[in-house]
Amino acid sequence: MAFPTAVNDQITDSVTQSNLQVLATAPAIAMGNLYQATAQALANAAHNATNAQQQMYITAQAATATGVALLYSLDTAASAKATKAILGA
Repeated sequence: MAFPTAVNDQITDSVTQSNLQVLATAPAIAMGNLYQATAQALANAAHNATNAQQQMYITAQAATATGVALLYSLDTAASAKATKAILGA
């Protein structure tokens, strides 16, 4: 109990207990905020990794399609060059 003041002791005790309650819960709230921020950061990291992997797969698929198209066009180009050489000679 607080020492005697000009204010009613019950009011003084009520305000004091309220302030103590705020101070007592501050560490728990701080840890809760830290856990929440850490969880959000990890979720963002996982999402970014998934997105990067999907983009890499799209790039790899495009490179593969271009390579296959090039392989298919080599025979045609060689045939065209040989035909031109034969007809031009």
